Amino acid sequence: MFYRAFRFVVSLLLRNFFRVEPVVDPSRALEAEGPVIYVGNHPNGLVDPGLLFILVRRHVTFLAKAPLFRMPVLGWLLKGLDALPVFRKQDGGGDTSKNDATLTASVDALVRGRAITLFPEGKSHSEPQLAELKTGCARIALDAVSKGAKVRLVPVGITYGEKNRFRSLVHVEVGAPLEVSAFATPEGARDVEAVRRLTDAIADALTALTLNLARWEDLPLVKTAEALYALERGQAAGDLERQKAFARGLSLLRDEQPARFDSLKAEVVAFQRRLELVQVTPEELTFHYRPSTVARFVVRNLVWLLGLPVFLAGMAAFVVPYWIPLGAVKLARPEADTESTVKVLTLLLLAPVWWALLVVGGWAWGLFGALGALVGVPPLALFTRWYLERRVAAVRDARVFFLFFSRQRLKARLLTEGRALAQAIDGVAEELGPRVVGTAAPPGPTGT
Repeated sequence: MFYRAFRFVVSLLLRNFFRVEPVVDPSRALEAEGPVIYVGNHPNGLVDPGLLFILVRRHVTFLAKAPLFRMPVLGWLLKGLDALPVFRKQDGGGDTSKNDATLTASVDALVRGRAITLFPEGKSHSEPQLAELKTGCARIALDAVSKGAKVRLVPVGITYGEKNRFRSLVHVEVGAPLEVSAFATPEGARDVEAVRRLTDAIADALTALTLNLARWEDLPLVKTAEALYALERGQAAGDLERQKAFARGLSLLRDEQPARFDSLKAEVVAFQRRLELVQVTPEELTFHYRPSTVARFVVRNLVWLLGLPVFLAGMAAFVVPYWIPLGAVKLARPEADTESTVKVLTLLLLAPVWWALLVVGGWAWGLFGALGALVGVPPLALFTRWYLERRVAAVRDARVFFLFFSRQRLKARLLTEGRALAQAIDGVAEELGPRVVGTAAPPGPTGT
């Protein structure tokens, strides 16, 4: 009962803090029965296990670093969820010998047909690519197989648009399960070679599901190049599978043809800066504004004005809790990979307190005022967030319209430059495409 109730709360919180895209899970592995280990990359602190917590539909057992169990509230929640502590040398003061009990408990859970979740990088981090994987996951899986469990490893790739920003996108992609028995030997977890092969297979699976870059400065280059490629083909930009292929092609082009890479990079970066000056995207260069489209936009936004009083009431009610998590980040000064964790945990603690305060404030209007606050605060909060998102998008659309309406020559020049650059990128994509298409990438739109 506690597990389901808490999952509902966490789901509500994370789905409002982030925009979780529909999960890519072609084999429905998140619904797998029997002994399963869900393994994921780890770029965003406690948010990563939180996402798996709300997306896996069965009860899962988490492994978490031991210091978290000593934290107020969070430690109580982890114990309530039957999480298992992992004692790491870098945490200090932890007895790593206790890990034997944790590993035994993990193996026993799998033998009983349960599911566990692991992040084999061993730590949350903000590097642009996977860290070297620890072998604990492979050893647990092989040990369970040696005891008769038919264990499957399900790789889960998590990619954030901007992991520390409110309402940024989160893409979750699930790979084909790995049958651990294919790597097992009679020696089980004692077979060092089997452990290495399984660990390498997990790394390969996670690499195929995530956007791995040599350096963070490559990210805007990849996104702009992919958007221009989409522009040339009349497709929507921002396709993660295509971006992953572009990242692989980027690395290949840099290694094999550095002069060509530098030239293309300079052109893409220069074009990207010109777009940033006028605050538009490659996709917006192709917008056509017909009178009927503009008229519908105007009418629709006039109708939206009817909700403005409710929105303003929501802004007044929630302006303080909106700023408190930002203040908590400034005080705590967390690393980039745990900033969202601080914000989300602050909201988790603050939301019920603020709700209670608003209910108490409702007593100023008597019993009905308090009941109105009790029932009305959650939908008011959701409406305020929803209304704000759409009004911000509408303001951006209007700004782009007026910019290009008044500066037709600018739009034409940028569009001409963008198409020429897109054709150059298309040529490189055609050349490198067959070599960078991976199992996670669709045929066709690949390369850099």
